Amino acid sequence: MIAEVLLVLAGHSSSLFPTDHNLHPVFRPLLHPGEEQCLEALGQIAFRYRNIKKACTILSRSKSRYVCALCATLNQILKDEYERLVVDTEAKILKRDPELVAHGSFVPLSAVRATFAEWDSPLTALETLMNQLQAQKHWQPGPLIDMLLARSKTGVYRIADIISRLSVAVQRVWRSQLSAFLVHGSLASSDPLASEDFTLLDGTMPSCISSETRESIIYVGRAIATVKAKKWQNQLPREQALEYANLLETVLPEDRYKFDLVISQIRTNVSEWLWLNVLTRKDVEDAVISLASYFLLRNGEFSLALIREIERLKVSRLTTRSGAASVIREQDLNLALLRASLGTTAQHDPSLLHLRFELPSGPLRPLLPSLANSKALSSSVASNSAEVTSFDDLLLGTNLILSYNVTWPLDLFLHPSDLQIYAALFNYLSSLRKTHTRIHTCWTSLSNAQRARRRWTGLGEGGTAEDLEVRRELLRCGWGVVRDMGWFLDTVLGYVMVDVVDVEFRRLKDLLGNPRHGHPESVGKHPSSQNIGAQANADPSTYLDFTTLRNIHTTYLERLLTGCLLSNPALTAILRPIFEVCERFVAQVERWGGDVLPALLFEGSLAAGGDDKVGTMVQERFQVVSEINENLHVLLNLFYEQLSLSTSQQPFTATGDASKSILMNASVVNASTLQRTFIRGKSAKGFEGEGEVRRHVERLLLRLDFNGALSKPKGGASEQIARENVSAYPL
Repeated sequence: MIAEVLLVLAGHSSSLFPTDHNLHPVFRPLLHPGEEQCLEALGQIAFRYRNIKKACTILSRSKSRYVCALCATLNQILKDEYERLVVDTEAKILKRDPELVAHGSFVPLSAVRATFAEWDSPLTALETLMNQLQAQKHWQPGPLIDMLLARSKTGVYRIADIISRLSVAVQRVWRSQLSAFLVHGSLASSDPLASEDFTLLDGTMPSCISSETRESIIYVGRAIATVKAKKWQNQLPREQALEYANLLETVLPEDRYKFDLVISQIRTNVSEWLWLNVLTRKDVEDAVISLASYFLLRNGEFSLALIREIERLKVSRLTTRSGAASVIREQDLNLALLRASLGTTAQHDPSLLHLRFELPSGPLRPLLPSLANSKALSSSVASNSAEVTSFDDLLLGTNLILSYNVTWPLDLFLHPSDLQIYAALFNYLSSLRKTHTRIHTCWTSLSNAQRARRRWTGLGEGGTAEDLEVRRELLRCGWGVVRDMGWFLDTVLGYVMVDVVDVEFRRLKDLLGNPRHGHPESVGKHPSSQNIGAQANADPSTYLDFTTLRNIHTTYLERLLTGCLLSNPALTAILRPIFEVCERFVAQVERWGGDVLPALLFEGSLAAGGDDKVGTMVQERFQVVSEINENLHVLLNLFYEQLSLSTSQQPFTATGDASKSILMNASVVNASTLQRTFIRGKSAKGFEGEGEVRRHVERLLLRLDFNGALSKPKGGASEQIARENVSAYPL
């Protein structure tokens, strides 16, 4: 019987267990209950072993190389450990080993049961694993590795050890595919990691791989594959490829920190090689100039023409009655881009073809500016100062994103996160420029209306004695509002475009031409030994390695965000309501026919019945203008106070990568990662003169408070503000 039991444990069938692990009823009267229990326990071990071997045989014919590797490794583990235990047990019995053979002639079943007891838990776990593998027809490497890693995290050492070895086997197969992609740019015909357009397929990456590492994998693989496909004159050196392959052989995805470090090192070295052999400095300079011209509005005539073209598009759709023609689509906005370029320097610029507008919410019908009451404006600003403020809906009335089509090899330099920052800057600057233009148009409208009215009223405003005084106050209050709006927007726009955008752009151009000026420690730093020969001919004073190039551009974007006040959520939460108040005032003036004063012959402009009372229409307009005036000055005071606080708070670390600080969904600065003040720490390196950004903001404070009005103690209320505006009427 002992020989029969050993054969059953080795995976053979027997009459002892005709169906499963249950003992045949014929043998039960011949056995002691303890012996029966031992036999059934051994039979259950043998039954699980047979099920596992059968499942391995079936799964070994799978088309997935990862499942086949798992089955091969499992078969080897069972052969080396379980089957060897069966053979060793049989050898000990034949040699009459006293551990198993009592008195040299009797073999207790309990001794055999104790010998194989260590396989109870492992075989149970492996049987469950095989059932899970068979339950799914096709396994992607990512979910398979995740499942094995999750199962290996158990308190039973033997189970954790066996499943960990299975996981390592699958990870090695996956690593070989990754090595082929990263080092040679090749993808397997079955179970590829990426598609033909070098997009990671679903399920090809384990969850233990970070999003940054996934981006680096696609970055390196696409670069190497594209260089080979285009048959570039300079290919990646064989020694360098061998070095990368050896680096990959030392890590597995389960060791997240080391794996990310190796992938980052490979990306850095490949970027350096591409910078020396593929991507030229002229490509980078042209891209930087193009992005600055269109996203940072340095091409002023085009940006103004684009704002006017979008306004004209909204008006044309509002005046169209038919349903299909009254909707604004992406193609209409892209056509507006081309129309805006006519007659400007952008008309013959080839980089204009890379620009396109995107409507995340789809086609829409244009809406008129809101005339809603905003009495609770200051309280809402105070409550939402810590939230992210978006400017992407102020230009059109709905979310609008300006994107830039980056082609190879320029995408080696410009990452999607960089373009998101540019899109956020465009939304902010275009909203500021549009509001500024609208206020100037309102000023012109008020001036023309006053000239036309003075032809008939002389130096007064017309009406009865009491009505004349109120009409005069209303007119001067309106002029005071539009004057303050124009002054504030002039100041902020001049600061942003001159002190921030132009200064930072010129500094970036200087650093691209002379990196020693901004990064003396980076000159001569060559991260890859294979590039020494290519770098030997470069002038050390003008050599710019790719890492330094990326750092320069990243710091450039960071300084733009900080200088434009976008890195301070409290300030952006005040700026947007200021823009909305300005838009509301302009919309009211347009609704009133281009003047704050109603015409003398309009119904309601004079009191009915001949009484010397102020007309109803004059009262309504004076109430609206006074409310806008009060809200505007509350916001201006809040903005000045918050701007003053931002220069006196303790500094935060600002050495992070600004390219990771923008959320695509909101197209604005992420408040959780960019909540910095304008003071830079001494340890933050990157550009010469780290205190310049703070000095820019201090200049803005001086311009806003040139006459000390904002810094004076506030007394009184809106009546004092209205009196100041009335007395400040421009002649």
